[in-house]
Order: sequence, then structure tokens, then C-alpha cells
Amino acid sequence: MSRIAPGVRNAFAKRETPENLWVKCPDTGEMIYRPDLEAALWVTPAGRHMRIGSKQRFEYTFDGGTYEALPTPEVPEDPLKFFDGKPYPERLAAARKATGAQDAVAIAAGKIRDVPAVVMVQDFAFMGGSLGMAAGEAFIAAARAAIARQCPLVAFTAAGGARMQEGTLSLMQMARTTLAIQELKAAKLPYIVVLTDPTTGGVTASYAMLGDIHLAEPGALIGFAGPRVIEQTIRETLPPGFQRSEYLVEKGMVDRVVPRGDLPAILGSLMGTLMMGRARSKAA
Repeated sequence: MSRIAPGVRNAFAKRETPENLWVKCPDTGEMIYRPDLEAALWVTPAGRHMRIGSKQRFEYTFDGGTYEALPTPEVPEDPLKFFDGKPYPERLAAARKATGAQDAVAIAAGKIRDVPAVVMVQDFAFMGGSLGMAAGEAFIAAARAAIARQCPLVAFTAAGGARMQEGTLSLMQMARTTLAIQELKAAKLPYIVVLTDPTTGGVTASYAMLGDIHLAEPGALIGFAGPRVIEQTIRETLPPGFQRSEYLVEKGMVDRVVPRGDLPAILGSLMGTLMMGRARSKAA
């Protein structure tokens, strides 16, 4: 190619193909045309429920994809001046640039099958969906928004655990979010959790397991420590499907596994029934 005159070389220049036009299925290795995958709500032909961000989740969940984005509280950044090979502010900046989000949790309000609701979504793409002060404050804001609007709260969880760069301040969010759930219970408002892949660590040890009802997407990894850590600790091979949604339904940790496309209808039905019961108890 170097021996070809520039004008001729340009005539035969390789066309640039968008890098994200095709997406590889993690299970089968099949290359899937991105628009087809988007139309399928990011569920592959093999049934793998791919991880999605808050914007897509809101659009798929609320009626007509219409919702009101709610603000999340501002928190101090890098209070511990944490450094793990790279300053924490640099990691935050990189995550914000990659996702377009301010932090791991976003909240919105709208209707799901005509039932008003506040929805909280964790984005695993933002530093593994880790629970830090910003995520904790966002959850509390979501709970209080649901109380102010007298409607249910739905939480879509996805996290690798607490955010190590915030140390104890991160772990405190487990207690603070639990107290916010108690406020919801005191107001007699439903709290429904949808566990998505993966939900682990301190999130599982707090608000992810405190719902009135626990739904899960197919194949989602749900637990505290990961299976590899457990196997190394107990020195035994875990059973097939351990910590996956379907396994946890059998063990009573999850109420029902629901495919992504069916979630709005199931959520709407559950919330409508629970709110009906609330109205009757108030009338009595």
C-alpha cells in the first residue's frame, strides 16, 4: 500500500465500520446485529439478559418510555483522598465520561401499567454499580420521593458491592438505606426489588433483600461473596447454577424469575394489587 500514490490509495481506503454495530453473545459467541438486540430489549437469542444502563431501563419500564428524571443529592467527592494506583477523582471522571451518568444510581418517576411509581436503577457500568455515598443518598431520595407521591418504590439492583474508595462511609449506606426502607414501611407503601446481574456484596446485604417482593431477571448472579471466593473458602465444588436466579427461587430467596419483556406487566399488576390493599386498610 505504501507504493501506491496517495490519490489512488484514498480511492481504495478501507471503509470504517462502527465498532459497536455487532455485539457478541457471552454464552454462544454468536454475533448479533445491534439494532436487533436493542429491539429485543438487550436479550440475546440464547436468553442472556445483557446488562443495561438506567436510561434504557427507564424506557423499557415506564409506560410509553415516558418518565420524569428526579435529581439525586450532591455529596462530597473523595472525602478520604483515596489513592489505589490512580486518584479517586480520576476514576470518577472516567466513569462519568464512559456512562454519561453522575454516579451509579439514577431515579425517575412515572407510570408502570398506569400505576404511579418511583424507580431506582443501579448501573453496573459505573464503577461496578458500587454503593457509595452518592448511591446511598440517591436511594434515600427515591424512597422519600415515593413517600411524597404516595406511590410504590421499585429498585433495580446491580452491584459488585460497596465502593472501597469511600471506606466506612460507603458501608454506612447499608444502614442508611435500611432506615429509608423503614420510612416506606411506616407509610405503608410497597417496595419491590428487581435483582439484575450481578447483585452482590453490601447491596445484597441491605436494600436488595429488604423488599416486600423480590423479582429477578433470568440468569442473574445474586449473592454476597462470589462463587469463586466461596469455593476457595469451603474447598468444595458448588452445585450447578449456584447463586443464579433460578436456583434462588428454589431456595426461597427470590419470589419469581421474570424475563425483561414481562417486567412492566408483572410490576404493574403487583403494585396495583398492593396499593389496592393499602387503600382498603386506610378505609377500614
